This record gives sequence, C-alpha cells and structure tokens, in this order.
Amino acid sequence: MTSHVGVSARSDIGAVRHVNEDGFLAEDPVYVVADGMGGHARGDLASQTAVASLARTLQPGTRPTPDEVIAAIDEANAAVRALSGVDESGPAVAGTTLAGVVRVRVPERAAEQWMVVNVGDSRVYAWDGTTLSQLTVDHSAVQELVDAGLITEAQAAVHPERNIITRALGAEDFVDTDTELLPDEGRRVFVICSDGLTRELSDSRIAAILAAQPDDPAGALVEAAVEAGGHDNVTVLVIAADEADATTVIS
Repeated sequence: MTSHVGVSARSDIGAVRHVNEDGFLAEDPVYVVADGMGGHARGDLASQTAVASLARTLQPGTRPTPDEVIAAIDEANAAVRALSGVDESGPAVAGTTLAGVVRVRVPERAAEQWMVVNVGDSRVYAWDGTTLSQLTVDHSAVQELVDAGLITEAQAAVHPERNIITRALGAEDFVDTDTELLPDEGRRVFVICSDGLTRELSDSRIAAILAAQPDDPAGALVEAAVEAGGHDNVTVLVIAADEADATTVIS
C-alpha cells in the first residue's frame, strides 16, 4: 500500500535555552526527532550528526527493510559516539535521543509498513482523531520507577531525576533500539516530539490541540509548549498518512 504523507514540522529554542539541541528529519521514508542530551558536551552536534547519518543511509524515496533501519541507527550511533574522546564518560559524552517512524518494506509479508523506532525519552504517539496513544516507552530513570510501581505518573512528572535518560545514541558502543511494525493502511497520524513538548503539555492538552484541527498542528503544539514555560527546546512532527501516491508538506 502506498500512502500520501502530509508533514507538519516545527522546532523552537524555547524560552530558556540559548542553543537548540533538537534536530529532526522529515523526508520520506524517515520521520524522526533527535534531542541532544541537555547539559552534555556537543548536544546540538550530536542530534545533527544522528540526523545527517540517517539521511545518508536511508535515501529519500527508498523503502528500507527493518534490518536496514536498525543498521542505519547503529551507524548513526557510531557517528555520534565518534564525537566523544576515548577517555570521555558521563556528562562529557555527546549523546542524543532518537524517536520516529520509517516507511519500510517487509519482504516476508510482501507489504509496506510503518516502523516505530525509539532510543531515549523523545516520543511517538498515534492520533486517531479522538484518542492520543503513546507508542513508545521512555528510556528514563523515572519511567523505570513507574514501571516498578514505586511512583505514579503524576509523581514522575515532577521528579527531580526526570531528566535522566537510560539510553541514548552515542552513550555506548552498541545501542538497543525499541521497534514496532504497524500496517501501512487506512489513515494514520503520528505525533513525534522531543520532551520539550511533553514536559510542558499533558497528553490531554496535546489531544485537545490536535482535535481543534489547526492548519499547522506541529506549530500549534510548539507554540503552546513555549507559552506554557518553554523550559527546553521543543520539536514536533505531525505525520498524516492516507492512501495515495505522493508526499506534501503541511507547513
């Protein structure tokens, strides 16, 4: 199945930061957000390096296999890893999150599908016009506490360690990428974002903005996050796929 894909994309430095450490790629077949590790060395370069690596290995208009996507992420991890010196560790390591969707071909199923990928605490949501569903699981210290039943989601939102992530591109020689395959059929809307959005807006607020059907949904979400405080960089992609044969840009 071939889909027409509309893309709404926006990135903002926010109201507090002096550098935008977010990066994104929104060119068929790759739609991803990368959030450079704030407070770490070369966070902006890390996200840019990851995005540039994926753009080289997953060429526009192609349909990679899931294995080829994983190999491309491994290559991006190596590129980000190379930004750090051999003796650097901890906060000195350049790193970035990576979350998004890739249009892939699955030979054994003779079909195209959407491949959801995630490393870190940037997120991918599905939006069906009524319900916002988180497709990814945060790789973060507070998410581990939530999963263990030690704190609630509400407590996680204000926890002092909510900025600590447990996986990132560039942090280790090998990266463990979460993946999920979804059929490429009917209408699908994905919201891909850095945590600068989800730190400022609840899922219910994000859903309310999407339900209002703004012409530029990514822009509307980013503007709302900045108005709510904008304590971090904010990057959002809204990907709307329908059965057709072309790609257009919403904004």
